Amino acid sequence: MSTVELSTLRLPTAQVGIDPLPPLRATADLHQEAVLQDLPDAGVDEEMAAGLAYGKVSSVLPYLPQSEYGRELAEVEHPVAVLDNGRLRATFLLGWGGRLWSLVDVKTGRELLYANAALQPGNLALRDAWFAGGVEWNLGTTGHHPLTCEPLHAATISLPDGTPGLRLWEYERMRELVLQLDAWLPADADRLAVMITVSNVNAHDVPVYWWSNIAVPQRDGFRVLTPATSAYRFDYSRTLRHIPMPSVSGVDHSYPTNIPHAVDYFFDLEPRGRPWIAAVDEHGYGLLQTSSARLRGRKLFVWGTGDGGHRWQHWLSPRGGEYLEIQAGLARTQLEHLPLPAGERWSWLETYGPVTISDAQAGWAEATSAGSAQVLAEDGWFATQYALGLAGADRPIEHRLHRGSGWGALEVRRRRSAGEPSPSLPGTPFLDEDLGPDQEPWLAILDGEQPAWDGSAPTSCQTAPGWRALLERRAGAYAAYQRGVARWLAGDRLGAVDAWDESLRSQPSAVAWRNIAVAYADDDHQRALSAYREARTLAPTWSALVIEQLQLLIAIGHHHAVLAEVDLLPEQLRREPRIALCEAQSAVAVGDSQRAGAILEPGLEIPQLREGAESLGRLWIDYQALIVGREAAETAELPPAYDFRMRP
Repeated sequence: MSTVELSTLRLPTAQVGIDPLPPLRATADLHQEAVLQDLPDAGVDEEMAAGLAYGKVSSVLPYLPQSEYGRELAEVEHPVAVLDNGRLRATFLLGWGGRLWSLVDVKTGRELLYANAALQPGNLALRDAWFAGGVEWNLGTTGHHPLTCEPLHAATISLPDGTPGLRLWEYERMRELVLQLDAWLPADADRLAVMITVSNVNAHDVPVYWWSNIAVPQRDGFRVLTPATSAYRFDYSRTLRHIPMPSVSGVDHSYPTNIPHAVDYFFDLEPRGRPWIAAVDEHGYGLLQTSSARLRGRKLFVWGTGDGGHRWQHWLSPRGGEYLEIQAGLARTQLEHLPLPAGERWSWLETYGPVTISDAQAGWAEATSAGSAQVLAEDGWFATQYALGLAGADRPIEHRLHRGSGWGALEVRRRRSAGEPSPSLPGTPFLDEDLGPDQEPWLAILDGEQPAWDGSAPTSCQTAPGWRALLERRAGAYAAYQRGVARWLAGDRLGAVDAWDESLRSQPSAVAWRNIAVAYADDDHQRALSAYREARTLAPTWSALVIEQLQLLIAIGHHHAVLAEVDLLPEQLRREPRIALCEAQSAVAVGDSQRAGAILEPGLEIPQLREGAESLGRLWIDYQALIVGREAAETAELPPAYDFRMRP
């Protein structure tokens, strides 16, 4: 029999907190920064070109950054849902994006995924915090999605044939979509079925992005197989190129440990047959992922075997272990979005389970043909499960296992008052009992009241058009502040500053002054710095304000001013790693090797170091140049702790 049970999983964890400063600037994802030159030479056809140009965002608003975390791990009991049918055991992390954390082949006792020994966030997601391991569900826009470190609603369901299942769901606020995942283990099957449904409850088309990111162990002899003879290569030079696969410069890159540097390979799958990808060991045993046709994209990502790649592996897996990712998406690459029509929903089925491909170590054509034959042999079973998932998508939930956010319930209220379609669908209810403290000020705004506000930083924003229209009609300092944030995202920069000025006239707040500083940071440096001073007068020890102020001073070359500001800080604040980084950068810039060395020689660790950032390595070289000269510094080896390079 299949079972679904609520349990706990004990993991060393660095907990994640929210930075309440709204992200008025784009949160850069390397794929969003792609340099797309000579599109025909890159193999980009008309359909792909349209997807590349569509759906870009200027910010992750209404979400706030999840950048408050460190490198200290503590044991934490995480709520999990465990599915078991005697053949497979699947474990879902309910409080962290509903991630499929573990998939065990009960017959062999083998873990099919990379189940990280620790939950250590790093700055790789759209909101900053991201962690390695398991299968991550990515909805929203290019990058690791806004809900990856958030709780999801979870409940048990029964499929039409009586099979018990797990339902995960949430309201995604950036795109205003409803996400639903139904997972079940069919009796006597060694395949986990996951039916994913994305519903557009709006009266307009919405750009959609989806990738299932599957982490599997990386070891010598492992091979990634998928039915393709070419791929779109994207690396940290940020260029897209269409190339033959698997041989790259005479080396077989279907073996991930042959790949020297971090790279994405978006496979150009053959049009026939059901899409699939597998990662198998030297005996042909490993994980097979398949899907219905809508999920057409497949990808291989590796950190590479260079020093920087190994450093990133250790950074994200401090208790040991290395991984690679095989991925599946709606489009051919992660640089694209697709239009989901108004009022429609898309559903597709994914399956995960063990496979043994006897010819896995043969030539590429023979090995992939053997894999395709196994997938083809399961087509009848797959069709049955697909029909079962579709028929069960609107079945009511049974026993609640976990609660997500109250944003869906709040949106139900707003849309009801506006006469708009509700996001609370038959299978994914958003109920008043889900509402919590984060929704309280928005309930007041919805009711035409002024939320009580003492000027402290709000812990949430609402920027969707429906909320923006409400904010334009509401009075009070809080509504004016939020009106400014919504106007900013809509592109009304002058109107945003006017709203923040209005808010400040009735309620001084550090966060409104900070927003004004960001608004002027590009073209009126003195006005921006003046606004930062006002903000810090109200919140002198708020580290996020200090960091932004110092970063602006560095950007405009005022390094002596940075050092003077740092000298005035309390010692505890001065030791904040990102502030110490600013101090070291400015010390090097003014030629003060002693001051820079006091920070860099013991080792400077930045928990929020951004993926692809080479700032620490570059800073070390510049510091060494002060001591041994530029030529010697440029040719010396980087200390491993500072080597995060992901390109040659």
